[in-house]
Order: sequence, then structure tokens, then C-alpha cells
Amino acid sequence: MDRRTFIKASGALGAMATTGTISSMFQTIASANNYSGYHGFNFNIFNKNNKFSEDNFELMANWGFDFARIPMSYWNWASRDDWHTINEDVLKDIDRVVELGKQYKIHINLNLHRIPGYCINGRDKEPVDLFDDTPENMQKALDGAVYHWKMFAKRYKGIPNEQLTFDLINEPPFMKDESRYVEIVRALVSAIREEDLARVIVADGLNIGKTPVQGIVDLGLIQSTRGYDPKAVSHYTATWVPKFEFETFNPPTWPLKDDKDRIWNKEYLKEFLIEPWKTLMEKGIQVHVGEWGCYNKTPHDVALAWMRDMLSLWKEVGWGNALWNLKGDFGILDSGRKDVKYEDYKGHKLDRKMLELLLEFA
Repeated sequence: MDRRTFIKASGALGAMATTGTISSMFQTIASANNYSGYHGFNFNIFNKNNKFSEDNFELMANWGFDFARIPMSYWNWASRDDWHTINEDVLKDIDRVVELGKQYKIHINLNLHRIPGYCINGRDKEPVDLFDDTPENMQKALDGAVYHWKMFAKRYKGIPNEQLTFDLINEPPFMKDESRYVEIVRALVSAIREEDLARVIVADGLNIGKTPVQGIVDLGLIQSTRGYDPKAVSHYTATWVPKFEFETFNPPTWPLKDDKDRIWNKEYLKEFLIEPWKTLMEKGIQVHVGEWGCYNKTPHDVALAWMRDMLSLWKEVGWGNALWNLKGDFGILDSGRKDVKYEDYKGHKLDRKMLELLLEFA
């Protein structure tokens, strides 16, 4: 969406805010750039001491990828004990990421991987819990989360949605129902739209991204899912994953037989991962796979066979995806697999087979 269209759309939204058509208007703005069609990578979690180099963008652009999800922790620009004192120098580093995305024509999706009161990793390190605490503490965390998203919304107001979107909270927890998450999302969306009405916003599915959220359909958001099932394949031997999430601890194969004698194959993946999202898609909600991939301890041939089935299923329904990550244990560069013949590529070790598989379905 160019700037003239953006300004026109913003004016229309303001005029329509009291009508029943605002949800469809937000969906129209989101679909203008076919968000579901973005293909790319997550960058490693943004760290003020480990800044992203320009070669991330150059490599992606040369291969034809167009999407970079940037997981961020608020600890890099604020303290867990003081959410309102902001390190401006760190924000300038994020500004540079946004600018590099523009330069290389790669869409930037800023995500709060750690938000005041919650992170899927080290949740107990937060002073209060956003999802499960006393009412006073949950409100305190929500106020902090609102403060940070308002800050980013104001900072990047007017940057076209084709260049930048926001992803509210990485992988909300397993919960009995969606009511608290819906309350949080509504508050964050309202805060962002107070500053930047036409910003396209992404909400991860509930239960670490796996479950579609019906209670926010009227907000006209993108919903982001995950591609990590079965964990016995995607996270074999990963120590940070709770044991209850693994289907079996046997060495991975594909297809996989789990400890309940269920056969995981392409047909079951479709039933388990795709079908639950169909009702949202029928309502015009775009779905994108914000994270997926296979840890480097899974045999390479098993990983590639599983990945091919995942990619083909997403191709059928028109979902884009972002591999976790570009460089590192899940990536196509410097992944440290023991059973791959790497190609030396611009100072990196390239998994050429995995790259070609991704490009086949991009």
C-alpha cells in the first residue's frame, strides 16, 4: 500500500469507526499485501549486544525471500523492574532493522517475544504474570504491555504495512479458555490503533500458537500459527521443551509412530494443523505460520521429508511461513548438523538441500 492509499485508508477508518464494517476494512487493508503469502525467516531473538548484520537481508533478498520476523525482548530497552524507562539507543537499532527491510524489500514483522509479564521461556522471571496472577498484578502487566506497544505504534506511525507489521505476543500459554487472552489482545490492539489506526496487527494463536482465537475475529487481525508438530520430530532431544509436549522419545522417523500408536503423516498433519483454522479462513481471516522448523539433532533426511509435507500442505491453503531461524540450530545457515555436507557460502555453512526445498514452495 503506497502512502497516498495509506492516508486515504486511515481517513476511511476514522469515518467508519462507529459502524459495523470496521472489521472488514481492517481485513481489506491486511489482504492488500497478501500477508498469508510471505515467506522467510525468524531472526535470532533481538539482543542489544548481538545486532543483526546487513548480510541477513542481503542473503534473503538474493534468494527471493520477502519476510523477516523479529522476536524481541523488552529487557533489551527497559528493565524488568522499570518498564517505563527506555533505552533510546536500543530502539535506534530496531529502527535500523526496519530501514534495512525497506532497503532490501523484506517485510519486517516486529514481535514481542518477551512482553511485560510474560515469555514462553523463563516465564517465572517476570515480576508479575500477565496471564495468571492476582487481578492487580495482571492489570499492572497489561498496563506495561500497552505502554510498550503504544511506544512502537507511535514511533513507526505512517510506515506502510507492506514494510512493517506488529505481532503482539509470542506464543501465549496453554489455557482452559481464551477469555484472558482475548482481553489482552483487545487492549493491545486498541492501544496501537489509538496511535496508528491503519497498522496491520498479528496475533499468535492460543496454546503456544496452535489454537485459533475466535474471540478476536471482529478485530480484523492476521492470526499466526506454528509448524512444530510432532515435537518428537521437530524438537528431538531439545531440553527446553516440556516433556508432556513430546509424542514419543524414540529416535525420529517420518512418518512417525508415537507412543499411542498414532501414525503421524501428511494426512494426519492436515487434520491436526490445517483443519482447525478453516473456520477462520472462511471468515476472511488470513493465517500465517509465524514459526516452524526442525532442530539440528533430527536426522537430516527425516527433517527434509517432514518439512516437505508441511510446506506442501501450506501451499495448498495459501499460507506463508517463517522458518526458525535463518542462522542457527533450525536454520539453513550454520546449523551445526552432523549429517549434512555443507556448502561454503559467503562466510557461512549453507544447507543447500534445505534452501532448495524452501524455494520450491516459496
